[in-house]
Amino acid sequence: MSGRDADVLIVGGGIGGLALALSLHQAGVSCRVFESAPEVLPLGVGINLLPHAMRELSELGLAEALAAQCIETRELAFYSRHGQFIFKEPRGRYAGYDWPQLSIHRADLHKVLLDAVRARLGDDAVQLGHRCLKAEQDAHGVTLHFDRAEPHTGRLVVGCDGIHSAIRLQLYPDQGPPKYSGVNMWRGTVPWPAFLGGDTMVSTGWMTVGKTVIYPVRPAPPGGLPLINWVAELERPEAVRQDWTGRGKLSDIMPAFAGLKFDWLDISGMIESTGEILEYPMVDRDPLDRWTFGRVTLLGDAAHPMYPRGSNGAGQAIVDARFLTGQIKKLGATEEALKEYEKVRNPVTAKVVLTNRTDPPDSILREVWQRSKGERFARIEDVISTAELEAISDRYKKIAGFDRETLRTRPSFV
Repeated sequence: MSGRDADVLIVGGGIGGLALALSLHQAGVSCRVFESAPEVLPLGVGINLLPHAMRELSELGLAEALAAQCIETRELAFYSRHGQFIFKEPRGRYAGYDWPQLSIHRADLHKVLLDAVRARLGDDAVQLGHRCLKAEQDAHGVTLHFDRAEPHTGRLVVGCDGIHSAIRLQLYPDQGPPKYSGVNMWRGTVPWPAFLGGDTMVSTGWMTVGKTVIYPVRPAPPGGLPLINWVAELERPEAVRQDWTGRGKLSDIMPAFAGLKFDWLDISGMIESTGEILEYPMVDRDPLDRWTFGRVTLLGDAAHPMYPRGSNGAGQAIVDARFLTGQIKKLGATEEALKEYEKVRNPVTAKVVLTNRTDPPDSILREVWQRSKGERFARIEDVISTAELEAISDRYKKIAGFDRETLRTRPSFV
């Protein structure tokens, strides 16, 4: 194709790609998004937007639209497998942040982003059915080639196409499959009675015998029940396939999660009442030394896929998008902008990837499980001190970039 379609060509129309498109548009930079899927389907289950992500989405003018689709999380609470209270802390604005923490269905978040892109950039800004084969670049620009569509040319290409990124595979053809953590996950959403005030995120047990993460993602409709998202995690020697649509079987989850019934929540009953269960492995990839090759770079899961153990994957992709936009706004759609983006974001996200392997927030549960040997305890203070529990949580916030004072005082990325 002769001529240039846009300054920035975005491969992948997921959360990171759409956040980048909105940010570039806000900065006056032309862009187009190319998504391999032929249609937009309501994929996935629940997701959390922490305050560092909500700052960026608020600066994009999306706070009101998101608030209508979600639950604003009040607190995060940890319990043992026996239902014994371990620790809780306020979240988002309840913890003094200027921005909330939102729990939302991934499909609802994606729709808000996609609707905003189409409203602001035009209906043709997101091209569906464009499976990217390769990016070719020269001194003047970069061209994307697709399996069933004409090529498109721009100044820069950003691969936002997830853990199985075609752009990353082109840059690293020998990378191999994602690294399995030794933990399989089952996920689902189900209308279920509210618990612990209706705005609490709960994490229980431990992965050796069965860990759960449970939180509401949609308010109750008139006369109905809120939509509850649950995740069940269990150590397994072999991984299942790595995609969003692998169907899980109840017989695989039980008996590890049988009989989990607390005074305030019947976890087993909730899982058994779920119509559709998804199953996929907990995987990531080793951090890369380099994301950027000339006019091509990576963003989000294409750059730094991480274990979902800090409610942080989507947030890091959104922050990537905003920081990259800021560099393009300052330096133009140039190789220099990509280098400056990578210089800051690569080491930061690498640290999050590695911390999610060893010391994420849910290591609170690991410490209690190991110290109590999985048995009931008379008092949590006899197992671990409140100060130590707080330290685990605070340490992760600093690493992930959402400790309160840093987030409040740093200048806008764009």
